[in-house]
Amino acid sequence: MSVTLALPARARQRRTPFPHAAALFLLVVAIGTAWPQVLTAYDPIAADPLQAQLPPSAVHWFGTDQLGRDVFARVVYGARYSMLIGVSAVGIAAVSGTLLGLAAGLLRGLADETISRVLDVVSSFPDLLLVLVLISFTGPGTSNLIVALGAASIPRFARVVRAQTFVVAGSGFVEQARTFGLHRATLVTRHILPHAAARVPILATIGLGSAIISAAGLSFLGMGPPRPTPEWGSMLAEGRNYLRVAWWISVWPGLVITLTVLSVNALGRRWQAAFDGRQA
Repeated sequence: MSVTLALPARARQRRTPFPHAAALFLLVVAIGTAWPQVLTAYDPIAADPLQAQLPPSAVHWFGTDQLGRDVFARVVYGARYSMLIGVSAVGIAAVSGTLLGLAAGLLRGLADETISRVLDVVSSFPDLLLVLVLISFTGPGTSNLIVALGAASIPRFARVVRAQTFVVAGSGFVEQARTFGLHRATLVTRHILPHAAARVPILATIGLGSAIISAAGLSFLGMGPPRPTPEWGSMLAEGRNYLRVAWWISVWPGLVITLTVLSVNALGRRWQAAFDGRQA
């Protein structure tokens, strides 16, 4: 016991099996996203009223819902929509935030002040409230949900890139590159941008968990993909009226959402810890 306590924190972290389990679970989710037919042979939207509300069994692993659809198939195919929304929203936020942060850090002056004030205004709203406001103007739907979630997450990326751009732009190796007469575009793309955006992939990984939860919550409220699309949040909404007689309709998609978010956050935190250690 004393030997274990004497181990460095990083060594104990490497011995923890959870990151490996998280990576394995996310691999299964990725397979369900790209090739759901590998995991199940059932049609996720094929209804069979004679098979309605069957409990989990060897035939239907997660049971069937109120329309006789296989819940496991719907959970597997639902990964495609939930992950699509989360990854796309984070991608929009990461790209837009990086460009805005880079522009603010390089242009400075009035441009920096304008971009910073706009980011402050966006950040003053809670993410979920801002998304609801945007969707109220654009209407529900997968595309609108992706854009709204992405727009709400832009400030957290832009601020990090802006701060790093200030540091990198004034560093010695950038000043030396300027003395060699490098073109400004080459200086930015080869030297400033890679270092200023070094943390963006880590922020995107951690932010993916929040995006998945937000997407599920908004789909639960009817603002995501229309029914009968198998999306995790909409599955929770469909099964909430059957919890007493068919708990499995909501419990399985809810459990998968929880495990997916925990796995993404675990890998993101592990990556962040490794990055901070390397930086130190």
